[in-house]
Amino acid sequence: MAAAAAPAEAAAAEATSAAAIRDGFAELERQQELLATCTRLYQQLTDHFGSLERGIKSRSDSLRARRRVVELRASRRLDALRRRELSLDGSVSLALSRLEALTNNKRDRDGSPSPQSDSGGVAEGLAPLCASMDSAGFLAFVVERRKEVDALRAELPAALKRCVDPARFVMDAVSEVFPVDRRAVRSPADLAWACVLILEAVVPALADPDPEIGEARPMVPKAARERARGMATEWKEAAERKGGVEGAKPPDAHAFLQHVATFAVAEKEDRELYRRIVLSFSWRRQMPRLALTLGLEDDMEDIIEELVTKGQQLDAVNFAYEAGLLEKFSPVPLLKSYLEDSKKISCTSDNLSTSSGQSGVNANKKEQSALRAVIKCVEDHKLEAEFPLEDLRTRLEELEKAKTEKKAVSSCSSGGSSGPASKRIRASNGGAMPPAKAGCMSDNTGAPSSPATTTTFIGSPSSHASYGAGSPYSYDRPAGHTLYCGQSSLPMTYPPVVPNVGIAVSYPPPPMTYPVYAGYNSGLGVYGNSMAPPFHQAYYR
Repeated sequence: MAAAAAPAEAAAAEATSAAAIRDGFAELERQQELLATCTRLYQQLTDHFGSLERGIKSRSDSLRARRRVVELRASRRLDALRRRELSLDGSVSLALSRLEALTNNKRDRDGSPSPQSDSGGVAEGLAPLCASMDSAGFLAFVVERRKEVDALRAELPAALKRCVDPARFVMDAVSEVFPVDRRAVRSPADLAWACVLILEAVVPALADPDPEIGEARPMVPKAARERARGMATEWKEAAERKGGVEGAKPPDAHAFLQHVATFAVAEKEDRELYRRIVLSFSWRRQMPRLALTLGLEDDMEDIIEELVTKGQQLDAVNFAYEAGLLEKFSPVPLLKSYLEDSKKISCTSDNLSTSSGQSGVNANKKEQSALRAVIKCVEDHKLEAEFPLEDLRTRLEELEKAKTEKKAVSSCSSGGSSGPASKRIRASNGGAMPPAKAGCMSDNTGAPSSPATTTTFIGSPSSHASYGAGSPYSYDRPAGHTLYCGQSSLPMTYPPVVPNVGIAVSYPPPPMTYPVYAGYNSGLGVYGNSMAPPFHQAYYR
């Protein structure tokens, strides 16, 4: 019995040992998985906290930089306020002396006739109007001399300094058309350009007499400032009623921003409105300067980035120069990006060009415009050393040469006419137009027109004013009508056509049928049909 129990005990012990070993290995595997999980979690937490630390450090650096900028700006403004405070007495003395001089000059001119604007120059016409505070005559003079805008821009600042109250004078002058056009007869239709011109020109006249402060402190009386603020509010309300400032006309929006900047009536709650207008009309030359004047210097980086995103790299370059952000927004890469985008647009237009080539012509014009804009931007900002212009000028010359050659070929193919070859001119008497593909058309019998047998006559085939005795179709116009391809001396040949009419006539059949285009009839019911006339190709030679 003992001998038989011994093997059983050994087998049980062996089974127990194997189970213990399996359990041990399973526990080791669980411990290994737990260790791997802990290691992975530790690595994830390390990466997460590292990312948080880097983000906090970046934000801290950004806050420190902003703090330095704010402290520097606050220091500058405090210094400017101290200078203004110290200069008040001197500025008042200078203003009083200027006012006394203007009063003396006005007294000396009283009784003498004012020179007429038509007979004198721009300066001679502006001076008496400003000195006498004739705002209505002043605006009429500016509008009348709109073709001399460069002379006006040069003479207006000096003339407006002769006003006793430049702020009131300018607001009186533009009040008829800004903030809303109150004219009974709006001719000329748009005078926003004149408002912008006048509002820009009055800035030196409103500047502080102290040369160290100058335009930084506009000398606008309190009553005039409140009036200017009311005019700005009226413009905003009118723009919102019309669908928002983005839908306003560019000159009108520009006049609004210039008005706010000129009279220093910018409001903090309207900064987002100013930003929207600046972005909507960023292509206007004065927008970068106006953005800074209206207090958007903190938003300039965001504005430039948005312009780049929208593909307006040229505008972004101008804003970067005005804001002094050239280190962050280098102009050369922006200009190259603009050229690449314009080339992509041109290639896309070329691929979509039609048989007439009109899309190709438009693509050519777009590329020329882009090249000229980049060349002007480089020249304005003196970037020739960093951005050579030889290749751009060469490409521009090639495009202009191709355009000239295409015009010459088009002129020759159209028989020397001044318009495009594809255009068809309607006769002035209301006659029918020749079809676009006359040589490929068939007559009203269904057979194609043949140039072998032709009937030749002189005159326009679309005029049936009278029938004379000498010819079955004598027209009342001179021979050689000039409306068709400009050929006044060559006969026009047409193939004989058997008229398809249902009414018997007593006179010989006409040399051609008269078409009906979209329900249009020539006025002769006998010849009305729905078939296009089979014009011979000689008609276009």
